[in-house]
Amino acid sequence: MNIKVETTYMNEEPTPALVPKLRFPEFRDAEGWTEKPIKAAAEINPANGGLPESFVYIDLESVDAGELKAKERISRVGAPSRAQRLVEHGDIIYQVVRPYQRNNLLCEFDDNEIYVASTGYAQLRAKGSNRFLYQSIHTDSFVGRVIAKCTGSNYPAINSSDLAEIHLPIPPTLAEQQKIAECLSSVDELMAAQTRKVDALKTHKKGLMQQLFPREGETQPRLRFPEFKNAGEWKLRPLGELVELQSGFAFSSSNFGSEGRKLVTPKNFTKHGHGNFDESVSKYTTEDVPERFVCEPGDLLVLLTDLTPTCELLGKPLLLEEKDGTVLLNQRVVRVEPSASKLEALFLKYVCLSETYSQRIIKTATGSTVKHSSNKVLQEMPLFHPALPEQQCIASCLSSLDALITAETQKLEALKTHKKGLMQQLFPSPEKVEA
Repeated sequence: MNIKVETTYMNEEPTPALVPKLRFPEFRDAEGWTEKPIKAAAEINPANGGLPESFVYIDLESVDAGELKAKERISRVGAPSRAQRLVEHGDIIYQVVRPYQRNNLLCEFDDNEIYVASTGYAQLRAKGSNRFLYQSIHTDSFVGRVIAKCTGSNYPAINSSDLAEIHLPIPPTLAEQQKIAECLSSVDELMAAQTRKVDALKTHKKGLMQQLFPREGETQPRLRFPEFKNAGEWKLRPLGELVELQSGFAFSSSNFGSEGRKLVTPKNFTKHGHGNFDESVSKYTTEDVPERFVCEPGDLLVLLTDLTPTCELLGKPLLLEEKDGTVLLNQRVVRVEPSASKLEALFLKYVCLSETYSQRIIKTATGSTVKHSSNKVLQEMPLFHPALPEQQCIASCLSSLDALITAETQKLEALKTHKKGLMQQLFPSPEKVEA
């Protein structure tokens, strides 16, 4: 007879319980959580009886930040071979290609459509709370474990079999799963509402700009402030008659020290005309830089070389703010100095953000992969403009709207930060326990 003997050594420490830092009162005396492979918490890629004649296809471009951004109904005959995951209400589709993007979707639709997902997703059908599972797969701990199992460099991916073996912590009862899911889902709803508010403001601004600036072939805008309704048509001049242009310099890091002035580059421009100096901006310092290459708050810069594949940044403006400080002018950027008696810098910034201007400058771009413009193009760019008081009124209106968009965007970011901190408290970290 074989007898199994379990030996416990006196100096062996017991494994710490897997317990989150923050637990709802009714579960504080409950057992610790248990780590289980995801295949124990959900059915992976459940079989289906075949695809219907037509359906809404969800590919990897359809989902962004937990929302279905595009709905395209296709026929089974014309469907791509990757269309295989027949989705049921409550299923989760998990992006197995570039999973660090966290573009996953909880499929709780309020219509009668039939949805089929690409094999670029793993289909998860929860055995417990589907909303709890959806939140669990977005924790930093779980995503880190997935990334560690990914293969490939340009498009890192994990196959469904490997995904099924990755562990995640599960509470001892379904009731606790549901409580956590309710809490985090309520934050998600607040974030979704705030996102809609920001998007509505951006849409309003876009429509307002289309009304406040003349469209192609027109000489005055369709919407004018009451005090300017009888001010007549806007004047048309080449931009070169209203501004002075200062080209940048091809600064080399070998000429500079490790600290000092920032160098403005294409990375600092956004399509909304706001500067972005938070990302890996190199700093340079020298006593030999001519003053004409030094830019101060209040200076208007325009990007002449677009490194993006969509060419959406070519010609975009950047009006330096106090927070940006002093920067050096890169050769890919030009400083635009409006005549104080003819043109308002803030008004010109919004002109450079208008759809008519963008279409014109893109048409004049040269280059295949990297698109370029030039000082000559800017100087010859036709510009409709009213008198200074109307310019200032338009600029003030759009600037106030930008400030509102910024404030609401900050509220959204605060909600995202709050949720991230909440998840760190509501889910235990197995890595810390192991450490």
